[in-house]
Amino acid sequence: MKVLPDAIKIRFTFARHQHPARMFSDQDFEQLRQRGITLQTIENQIHHFQSGFPFMKLVRPAIPGDGIRCFDESQLATYLNNFEKECRRQSMLKFVPASGAASRMFKHLYEYLQDPVLGDEHLQKDQHFQSLSYFLSNLRHFAFYSELAARLTEKGRHPEEDMKSGNYLPFIEGLLETEGLNYGSLPKGLLKFHLYPDGSSRTAIEEHLMEGILYCRDASDQVQLHFTLSPEHVSRFQEHIRQSVPALEMTYGVHITVTHSIQKPSTDTLAVDMHNQAFREADGSLVFRPGGHGALIENLNDLDAGLIFIKNIDNVVPDHHKQATVIYKKVLAAYLQHVRQQVHDMIPELKDQAGAERTEQIRTMMETELNISTGNKWDSLSQSERNALLMRLLDRPIRVCGMVRNEGEPGGGPYWTMNRKGEVSLQIVESSQVDMEDPAQKAIFSQATHFNPVDIVCNIHDYMGNKYDLHRFVDEETGFISVKSKDGRMLKAQELPGLWNGAMADWITLFVEVPVATFNPVKTINDLLRDMHR
Repeated sequence: MKVLPDAIKIRFTFARHQHPARMFSDQDFEQLRQRGITLQTIENQIHHFQSGFPFMKLVRPAIPGDGIRCFDESQLATYLNNFEKECRRQSMLKFVPASGAASRMFKHLYEYLQDPVLGDEHLQKDQHFQSLSYFLSNLRHFAFYSELAARLTEKGRHPEEDMKSGNYLPFIEGLLETEGLNYGSLPKGLLKFHLYPDGSSRTAIEEHLMEGILYCRDASDQVQLHFTLSPEHVSRFQEHIRQSVPALEMTYGVHITVTHSIQKPSTDTLAVDMHNQAFREADGSLVFRPGGHGALIENLNDLDAGLIFIKNIDNVVPDHHKQATVIYKKVLAAYLQHVRQQVHDMIPELKDQAGAERTEQIRTMMETELNISTGNKWDSLSQSERNALLMRLLDRPIRVCGMVRNEGEPGGGPYWTMNRKGEVSLQIVESSQVDMEDPAQKAIFSQATHFNPVDIVCNIHDYMGNKYDLHRFVDEETGFISVKSKDGRMLKAQELPGLWNGAMADWITLFVEVPVATFNPVKTINDLLRDMHR
């Protein structure tokens, strides 16, 4: 009979009467030490597996005039002018979450490899392959096609003949597999997204570099970008940056600094089985899973800049479609600068014990301009308590989030919510955070007029110029639990509070309407055939 390792003999349960330290073997503690994970963190994760995460309580959707600001032409012009005068005088940085592989973009292509169907006529008749047929009939329009055809020719194929005969299998294998372009294993940032009239092409990373030049260029012509990566992609990313940056610097007269980080092992979460006991490998070792994009608050917390732009890796367009993006990025930044100045001017007044009249003025401005509620205990507070409350509510990081009119795209949206303390605030809420079994909550969720395109500008410094510790502003009760399969066994995985959801829950939050032209994500390979990507 096979002898199980000591680690797997230990019953993993968090009964209240049992001390957590007795539930682990020495091997387990070594795993935790190597990852930088504390026992308290694991105990908290198990608690969430057992009790689940509470749903968000929606009060109402944020809409134009009630939580979402809409700027007219005059205001846009003012903010654009202020961007040049104010924002470019400070350091700016673009933060791009870009970790995962792009394999989900090619779902239909992988299905084709599992069950190849040759012949364009059959593809057009089979409804299951309509997306694939559209992809194949437009192969020549993709930015990667010329490189793919050249690679196939090198291997002895005849791309034009294969195309005419309807033999598409070599193209799909050449695109996805290791001996070809290996797109099935690369991150989105390294894929060629756009083809230009002169025959050149750009990857998503190169488009982000170009965007950085257009709206993240400070007065000394410095451009800073930071990408988060998976460890296995770091070397290819670095080589791509070495090849791409010099030509851009020479052409546009800038100095581009590109840094990167990986998701920290300390943010990985323990996996458990369906009975909330530790899920283990065959050798008895604990299984951990990435903590989701909410883990990136750690990466963001390590950075320092006067203004930080956040935008997803796949939301980029060619140069001739960039104007709306550049305009509104500058507008969001200038609006943030305006709000930050107001906030940082008010805090010293409150610290010096502002009088009753001034306190009321500040409170009114907070509620009408900053969407900050002071709660229902205001009347019972003394003057010094009122000043202290307003200081606490103002002394926080600030984020301005662009919001796009909802045209059926998936994603979270802007809502007024109430937390466990009865405090009402603006939050970005995903459907998984809402109790859809509650008719009233479901109705509120469906009433949203806008959704979140991940278009954020941040301030992470206090009124004295000191960096905030962003950990202080995370709502730990806004994580997410999902069920996965590993080696034929079911497990439960836990994601940390999302970067723009719970990880920023206690920031000062402002929503601004931005045009749909600023939102052009690439979720499937066929999205690159949309007009905004051509």
